[in-house]
Amino acid sequence: MLIEEYLIETPSIDYMNSHIQEKVQEFENQSNDEMDYIKRSYEFVRDEIPHSWDIGANIVSKTASDVLINKTGICWTKSCLFAALLRAKGIPSGISYQLLTIADDDSEGHMIHALNTVYVKDLKKWVRLDARGNIESLNTPFSLDKDCLAFQVRSELGEIDYMDNHADLDERLVNILSESDNLFDINIDFKF
Repeated sequence: MLIEEYLIETPSIDYMNSHIQEKVQEFENQSNDEMDYIKRSYEFVRDEIPHSWDIGANIVSKTASDVLINKTGICWTKSCLFAALLRAKGIPSGISYQLLTIADDDSEGHMIHALNTVYVKDLKKWVRLDARGNIESLNTPFSLDKDCLAFQVRSELGEIDYMDNHADLDERLVNILSESDNLFDINIDFKF
């Protein structure tokens, strides 16, 4: 894929939405440079937008702007919001996936976790950032040197880190979200 594909607006990464544009302007006014903007955006999505499962919210945020308006989302759409905040500033960003167990073992099946890829021009490389949200058992500090992800893959349980980089939210995930009105009705037990 061409790097330009990681800058386009999509229905899921709807960065021209006025709510997102307001947040972009706010972060732009506060930031010293592009690296500072990336960090501010990351920490905002990680810390100020709680993961819906963590707070028991049944609302289904389906796009980046929904996450900002609803002030909650799951990792699939939180990654869309982070990508939208970056793309609006011309910073290439994509989405990467992990296949994880639902429970502490594989007894309840697997689910897809989404995180972000970001092209940092000053470093001339892609980095992965996971803005899922910190809770007592998870801590994902901002790092451009190494992956600081919410989940470490346990291959012995069938978990997979795809180490991929997509320009948009996977169509299967978009369809699941579009067909859902209650977060707790979503069947998250599936594999790519």
